[in-house]
Amino acid sequence: QVQLVESGGDLVQAGGSLSLSCAASGSIYSIPRMGWYRQAPGKQREVVAAITSDGSTNYKDSVKGRFTISRDNAKNTVYLQMNSLKPEDTAVYYCNALVSTGWGTGYRDYWGQGTQVTVSS
Repeated sequence: QVQLVESGGDLVQAGGSLSLSCAASGSIYSIPRMGWYRQAPGKQREVVAAITSDGSTNYKDSVKGRFTISRDNAKNTVYLQMNSLKPEDTAVYYCNALVSTGWGTGYRDYWGQGTQVTVSS
């Protein structure tokens, strides 16, 4: 079993910054991809940023230049640095990891419990 534990959500004023972190633990063989998703009230969950084990990154267009995703492979931890926050960034942010629990066992998506980010105007 694999667990993802997130931290860092908070209430912040527009223009401010927050840093999220997510640590994966359990029976982990490899994590080729980790990412952050968000879901605002009444909206579908959407990908915000993703990073592969070799450091390749992708971002949602609306966060490019403001958010930075990074990871520490030794700690199985992914981070999301969010700067110049806007009210429209308000959402529950979820950590996601594509995990293999053993050689030849395939991959499965795991999710964190979510952390609330609220940006006031």
